[in-house]
This record gives sequence, structure tokens and C-alpha cells, in this order.
Amino acid sequence: MISSILSSIFKDVALFKYITFRAAMSSITSLLFIFIFGRSLVNLLKKFSLTEKIRDDGPKQHLKKEGTPTMGGIIIVLSIFLGTLLWADLSNTFIRFMLIATSLFFILGFTDDILKFKSKKGLIPKYKLIFQFIISIIIFYFITKNSNYSNFRYLTNILFIKNILFDLSFLYLPFIILVLLGTTNAVNLTDGLDGLASGMLAIVFTLFAIVTYIMGNKVFSDYLNILFIKNIGELSVFSLTCASASLGFLWFNSYPAEVFMGDSGSITLGGILATIAILSKQEILLLIGGGLFAVEALSSLIQIYYFKLTKGKRFFKMAPLHHHFELSGMSEPKIVIRFWIVTILLVIIALSTLKVR
Repeated sequence: MISSILSSIFKDVALFKYITFRAAMSSITSLLFIFIFGRSLVNLLKKFSLTEKIRDDGPKQHLKKEGTPTMGGIIIVLSIFLGTLLWADLSNTFIRFMLIATSLFFILGFTDDILKFKSKKGLIPKYKLIFQFIISIIIFYFITKNSNYSNFRYLTNILFIKNILFDLSFLYLPFIILVLLGTTNAVNLTDGLDGLASGMLAIVFTLFAIVTYIMGNKVFSDYLNILFIKNIGELSVFSLTCASASLGFLWFNSYPAEVFMGDSGSITLGGILATIAILSKQEILLLIGGGLFAVEALSSLIQIYYFKLTKGKRFFKMAPLHHHFELSGMSEPKIVIRFWIVTILLVIIALSTLKVR
């Protein structure tokens, strides 16, 4: 919006048309919005008693977090919308779709949060899955009807191999469902320590800001022998805005947290991350860069099935994995920072695969 106005006023200045400039300005806008209005939201959540109820079966040291405001995802989503609406190209179909998808994920997460104040379980899992299935079908429909995907609608990138895409054919929709459900729930599970999910999300969103920019640039994509998707470069503006929103939220969510993002944040951001990976055909890259999200989800699955098979024994002291480290005596800030460090390493590895072909 602002970039279009500035471009029309300063017709000889190309700066306002550059994706890199607009991505930077959008991320700064998002960050400043959270810095300025974050405290007001925390106070508002406290005023209406929208606070976290800590489970009795969790780590005992978490009981002191009882009463911490939740649903901080509201300000994350508002900051993403503000930065995107002001600086992204709103005529771009990818941007329009991401705004719609973000709204749908937020509705799901917000509903789950609200229902948790009435019942600890929140939204019935069956209904949550149905909603996620519907979003997956919408993503599938968008890709199949979008002319930018005319020659590779049902394909996904294979790493380390030059110019090779794998055709999933009739398995493509189930694949989308798997990626979406897996990522959304993995991020949701990871959001169990102060600053853990928000810090990791900021890092992984930065990865996709870089990747989508490269994929939308014909020169760069040809040089690196990766798939070129016309107009997808605009998603780098959106991705960097999400990274900035996650980072800004960390200001209030770092240990000891003044506010939790709740499902309004974790489900929304997890859904956004999965959608960007699907639209950019970089689902496998997400598995590498966001590897710790996958490990967190896998640790929970291992714990559940091991418990059933052994009739009561536990593989981990507690799942997801970050709780295992907590009960092993590691402090919460140390676990969080180490998870960030590993995520940075995984993102570097993911970026290196773009050239190793």
C-alpha cells in the first residue's frame, strides 16, 4: 500500500519497488508495532483474565507460570497483517493467498484458545483435524489453478540433485495434508518453554525469506539450479515479516515470559510456515531447517507408542523432548538457547543444499 503510493509519487525512484527494501521495511514495521503495543496487549489480557492454566502433570517448575497471560498470538498476527498490507504487493496472488490462509489458521487457533477457558482440552481434536483438512484442500486448489505452477503442480523438490523434481501425482493432496498437519502440530508442541517456539520460528522464517527470494529471481534460481516460480519472490516480504513478528514477540516471551503466544500464535505460525514451504515446493527443506520441530513431534509419538507397547514404561522422562531435558536438570534458558543454536545450524545446512547439487 505505502510502497505503491511512494512509487507513484516518486516515479523516478526504483527503491520502493525492490523486494529487499520492502521486506526490510515490512519487518521493521512489524517489529515496532509489537514493541509499541505489546505491553498494552499484555495488560489487556490480564484485565480479562485470559491467563494460562498450567497442567498438574507437567514439570513442577512450570507451576509458577500459572496466571501468565496467553493468546499473545493476537499481536503477532496483527503485526504480520500490518507489515504486509503496508509494504507487500497486494496485487500478487501469493500475498493475497497467504493473507487468507493466515486468517484461517488464526481462526482455528483463536477458537482453540477461547474454548480452553471453558474446558482444558479446548477444541475437540476431530474438529481441529477437519478444519486443517479443509485448509489443505484450499492450498491444493490454489496450486492446481494457479498459472505459475502450470508445468509442476504436483511436483516437489529433491535435494542434492540438479533439476530433478519428484512427481507425487495423486499422492500430492495427502502429501500437503501431511506437511500441514505435521508442521502445525509440531510447532504447537514446541511452544512449551519461554521463547522456544518464537525464537526457532524467527530463524526458520528467515530461511524461507531467503529461499523464496532466490526462487522468484530467474538469474539466482538458474545459477543455483533450483526451481524458478514466477512472482513467488514476493513471499520473501511475507516470510521476513513473520520472522520479525516472531522476534518482536520474543521481547515479551523470553524467560521469564510475560505472555504466551497460545494456539492463536503457534497454530497460526506453524500453518503459515507449512503453507510457505508447500507453495515454494520446498517441503524437504523445511524438514531440514525446521528439523527440531520434527524431533519434538517425533519424541511425543515415540513416548506415546512406547508407553502403549511396554504397558506403562516411558522412553523419555517426559515428552516433548524439551521437557526431558528439563527433568534431566537443565535450566529452561539453557535448553531454549541450545535449541536456537541447533536451529541456526540446521538452517545453514538447509541453505548449503541449494548449491550442493
